[in-house]
Amino acid sequence: MSLIVRGVGKQYGTRRAVRDVSFELDAGMVGLVGPNGAGKTTLMRMVASLLPVSTGSIQWNGIDVGRHGSQLREVLGYLPQDFGVYPELSARRFLLYMAAMKRLPNDRAGRRVDELLELVNLTPDAGRKLRTFSGGMKQRVGIAQALLNDPEILIVDEPTAGLDPEERVRFRTLLSTLTDARLIILSTHIIGDVEAVASRLLVMKDGQVLADTTPEGLVRSAVGRVWTMTCDPQTATRLQAGFPVSALVSHGSSVTLRMVAVERPSPSAAAAEPNLEDAYLLAVQMKSAPVHIH
Repeated sequence: MSLIVRGVGKQYGTRRAVRDVSFELDAGMVGLVGPNGAGKTTLMRMVASLLPVSTGSIQWNGIDVGRHGSQLREVLGYLPQDFGVYPELSARRFLLYMAAMKRLPNDRAGRRVDELLELVNLTPDAGRKLRTFSGGMKQRVGIAQALLNDPEILIVDEPTAGLDPEERVRFRTLLSTLTDARLIILSTHIIGDVEAVASRLLVMKDGQVLADTTPEGLVRSAVGRVWTMTCDPQTATRLQAGFPVSALVSHGSSVTLRMVAVERPSPSAAAAEPNLEDAYLLAVQMKSAPVHIH
């Protein structure tokens, strides 16, 4: 199983949404992370053969996706960012409808829908209309429809946006159970969504891949570049203007900041052990020239 992306770009008029992106992926969970507007959705739509590339090529198991997209779609599961449901259908009827759209044989469709309702823990709610479902329940229906054809490659785009913390954890846990013998690409701007489940990270910004690494490798890149400091609110405001801040705690008359910077941002700043959030912030938000505040 192999996905090969070579020099891929996408241009809309004079705007380049994706620029010269290259990577190779095989089975496992990959986190595609970056701020909103980084080009993640455009890239995933090209990988899914839903959008033609402007430059470069995408191959799945040696098949050119641009020329033979139908062969990829036979083994593709896709949960788009703007996934919608038919609110008056029950979860089971909606999944049976999607199974028919994907041309699953009738004798197989019913069994597969029941299996997936069990997998996403919606069997007790299978007869309820989708308009009564919470956001997290609708996302679980979304992942069930993406799995109807037992895909070899599964793409999920911003699946936890708008979900409460409990639903986010439940959804991440569900995804982590699906990695056997398939490639899962989880595209998100929320670094916490990939921290516990992805074995590899692609970090995007401004249409480019800034880093292709592991979570551990990204954290190592931030060693010696994370700092904490407690100061008055005025100094904290100046520091926030000069450095990316990953955490801020107000104590009333003082503020404790956690910052990323190539060099010590202030004589009073103390070095701290980096976490993945710090390392991600360093990768996508660091200024080219650090600003020192004394």
